[in-house]
Amino acid sequence: MAKIKTHRELEVYQMGFDAAMRIFEATKGFPREEVYAMTDQIRRSSRSVCANLAEAWRRRRYSNYFTSKLNDAEAEAAETQVWLEFAVKCGYLTPETGRELYTTYDFIQGKIVNMILHPEHWVIGK
Repeated sequence: MAKIKTHRELEVYQMGFDAAMRIFEATKGFPREEVYAMTDQIRRSSRSVCANLAEAWRRRRYSNYFTSKLNDAEAEAAETQVWLEFAVKCGYLTPETGRELYTTYDFIQGKIVNMILHPEHWVIGK
């Protein structure tokens, strides 16, 4: 396995980035009255997964900081899932699209939790 040099090389980051971009495209069709509510919130939380993963990567010299930022990323992924549920219930996303994105965030959360449980694979020694 090749050594990962940047957060962009992390599979979980790539999955999160792709999912956030899919959410961005899907939310372009949300009603205007949702711009400052659901649209902004789901875009923000989905992007925050990646931002927190990048920050965790840069803080991997310190296990506690690393896992703290990973916990933030996991929480943002869970928040995104809640917004996906609302979007489907409100009829803004099809059930199929909502289910597909929700499942993607299940995988993302699983990968993040695995990193949290095994920081020794990621943290840089002093």
